[in-house]
Amino acid sequence: MKYKKLGHTDIEVSRICLGTMTFGEQNNQEEADQQMDYALDAGVNFFDTAELYAVPAKPKTQGLTEEFIGNWIEKRKTREKIILATKIVGPSPNLTYIRSDLNFSDESIDTALEGSMRRLKTDYIDLYQLHWPERKTNMFGNRSFPSNEKDDWKDNFLEIANKMNNLIKKGSIRSWGLSNETPWGAMHILHLCDNNGLERPVSIQNPYSLLNRTYEIGLSEVSMKENIGLLAYSPMAFGLLSGKYHKKTDKPNDRLNQFKDYLSRYNSENCYQATAKYLKIAEEKNMSLATMSLAFVTQQAFTTSNIIGATSLTQLKENIASINIELDTDCIQKIEAVQNEIPNPAP
Repeated sequence: MKYKKLGHTDIEVSRICLGTMTFGEQNNQEEADQQMDYALDAGVNFFDTAELYAVPAKPKTQGLTEEFIGNWIEKRKTREKIILATKIVGPSPNLTYIRSDLNFSDESIDTALEGSMRRLKTDYIDLYQLHWPERKTNMFGNRSFPSNEKDDWKDNFLEIANKMNNLIKKGSIRSWGLSNETPWGAMHILHLCDNNGLERPVSIQNPYSLLNRTYEIGLSEVSMKENIGLLAYSPMAFGLLSGKYHKKTDKPNDRLNQFKDYLSRYNSENCYQATAKYLKIAEEKNMSLATMSLAFVTQQAFTTSNIIGATSLTQLKENIASINIELDTDCIQKIEAVQNEIPNPAP
């Protein structure tokens, strides 16, 4: 395994991170335990979750993922062996079953953090993240900025940064990060932190894959110049980049089949055409498309850690093994040719 520090901290995380949002939906406790056992034995010390999970979001499964991880931590006595990341949800009219006030006020952050720590059976979180912005902006598959929509958001970044700074001083969290954020949001909050002597966010968890490289437009430079690295989610485009849908080896319970409406951003014809071209490159290079897709994400200079997810141990083993692959210049050039032909088909 390879490791990299989280931003300016001394916290070293594995460059492969175990994503856990299937725990409680597609994976039961026993299967989750097996995944976490294998990941830890393979050198993965970084686990990512959220109070929202499992996915897709439902009242009956909300918090189950954290509970599964907490049960594993308690059984295996592994808390000090892992770097644990979780998230507080942002505003959403469909998620009020989590809390009546879905915002980043001091009270909401305290309530969410206490709930996550209780479920995770821990008294501190290594990386606490804002799951998505409070303001209206382009995220979750929306390319266009909603410039004509009314936004009542009041700039509270300084208050949030102060709260995170206090939580770090208190010992409840060790660091904090952003998610589904934009270049403006990242730079604005970094500026406020620097001008007020507050702890900076150390990471940005955004989508990044062969089918969605929009992070390279602005945010990659922010990551490298400001030492706030990418935690790449959906590096496999919810399984499309495994190649199984093109090889007709997919099953009815696979994510893109089971949650077609929820994952519509990966169902376009352009996504399928681009994936077919990437599959051809991988086969020419005698590797699986999954391995090539993950290796591409991990080896980017702005990537701190690549968040992989799996529903089976077989998938997990292949995904973790991608850390040992370095794509050669010819492979990268062929990938760039596809990107130029069908740029960012998944928003």
